[in-house]
Amino acid sequence: MAEAVPPPFAGQVAFVTGAANGIGRASAVALADAGAVVALLDLRPPDEPAATIRGRGRRALPLTVDVSDQAAVEAAVAKTVAELGRLDVLVTCAVYSDREPFTTANMAGFRKTVEVSLWGSFYALRAAANQMIRQGQGGAVVIVSSPHSTIAFPNCMAYNMSKAAQDQMGRTAAVELLPHKIRVNMVHPGWTDTPGERKFFSEEALKKAGPKLPSGRLAQPEEIARGVVFLADPASGFINGITLKIEGGLNLPWWSRRGTGEF
Repeated sequence: MAEAVPPPFAGQVAFVTGAANGIGRASAVALADAGAVVALLDLRPPDEPAATIRGRGRRALPLTVDVSDQAAVEAAVAKTVAELGRLDVLVTCAVYSDREPFTTANMAGFRKTVEVSLWGSFYALRAAANQMIRQGQGGAVVIVSSPHSTIAFPNCMAYNMSKAAQDQMGRTAAVELLPHKIRVNMVHPGWTDTPGERKFFSEEALKKAGPKLPSGRLAQPEEIARGVVFLADPASGFINGITLKIEGGLNLPWWSRRGTGEF
């Protein structure tokens, strides 16, 4: 009888921010399904996905954390190591975004967007990387960024700025962490059907928008999570410093597919 092949993340601990719902939740569950023990962070208690992971026979540690608080993030990493023993994979998904013209933007919301979407990602990256360096066994980081990093979507300046900086942060970290065998990669999701989209669009608007996209629909969080797991997988050890675009063809000239030039 053939021996059972261990799952790819057996013995590894993953640390996922923004894990209460959307892409963060899907990534945490997918990593657990692939064998990881998972610490789930969110401003809202990530108890539901933690229960889902436990129901599938994996261990989960839910942590209620404001990622814009550096000390709180560092304490969460320390608690993860104290309770789960180590930290091997980081996935940053936590975001905040307000949408309004920058000339009249509420500066509290503008700053919060940058503090959560950029600085929150940096705090997690810094704390997790230091832990991986102390362990001396390498690791993997996946930063869930956005096409907003390269496309100047109007009324999204704070978010656009944050995502552009996040990409450069990831590439710089990939270079600096080479000696420690810690890989850093980015994911650019296309328009994804998440609870966060309901802040800006009604259900009716989302249903109408999906068929107009090149893929004919919005992405599902689980589809983005597959890319996250692929990049974090130890078998992907030769992939470093890249941006994986899971955009459903948004990078193509899809608006001209019917020869009309109309969206």
